[in-house]
Amino acid sequence: MTTEEQITHYISTQAESKRRDMEALHQYILQVMPKCQLWFLDGKNDEGKTVSNPNIGYGFRTMKYADGSTRDFYQVGLSANTTGISVYILGIDDKTYLPQTYGEKIGKASVTGYCIKFKTLKDINIEVLGEAIRDRGQIK
Repeated sequence: MTTEEQITHYISTQAESKRRDMEALHQYILQVMPKCQLWFLDGKNDEGKTVSNPNIGYGFRTMKYADGSTRDFYQVGLSANTTGISVYILGIDDKTYLPQTYGEKIGKASVTGYCIKFKTLKDINIEVLGEAIRDRGQIK
């Protein structure tokens, strides 16, 4: 399957209300990041064991580790979780920036150093989410 087919399949496996929200968010992120590289991580490690929820990734960044190694990864991630949806904005050095800048104005969401988690799309201001993605995702 292509990355796009994996993404479509993943979204289609969600319950109806979450599926609608995930599809709307996917299309919105593609508008915010129109020429981004797409990724799909199935949540399994090299041995096939599930270690995380599947993720749709947008953009491209090279992550640098303390040991000097690097790994290519996405800038923004989208994932369904047991209570709703998570949007990950990666590459933020200041872990207080996201909650301080967007926490109060995004709506009914939990905002941490790199994750915005909410139950349904109607609980958040999608324009504020777009600001956070453009701002900290370093979209060009």
